[in-house]
This record gives sequence, structure tokens and C-alpha cells, in this order.
Amino acid sequence: MIQNSTAVTSPVAATRSTSLIALALSAVLGLGVVFSVGLAQANALHDAAHDVRHANGFPCH
Repeated sequence: MIQNSTAVTSPVAATRSTSLIALALSAVLGLGVVFSVGLAQANALHDAAHDVRHANGFPCH
């Protein structure tokens, strides 16, 4: 009896691993945003937003 030695990846396994990678990256990004905003001083956030508005050409005064 001859057995086929080629492995075929099922679409379900590929989708599951892709979903886990997306979930892990989303969690890292979300935690990064929460901690960076939560630990940043209000003055620094205001100055950063102010600089972005000027860099994009929006008036703010």
C-alpha cells in the first residue's frame, strides 16, 4: 500500500492561525495605546495634537 506523503494545509487551520496572529497584534496595539495615553501627561498630549494640526495645515487659534 502506497501512502501519499504530501501534506495539505486545511483552510480552517490557516484561517485559525491568521486569526490568532491578528488577535495578538490587535491586543499589543490596543494595550500600547491604552498605556501610552494613560501614562502620558495631558500637557504633552495637547502639545502633540497642536503640532499635528499645524503640520497638516489646520488652523487651531
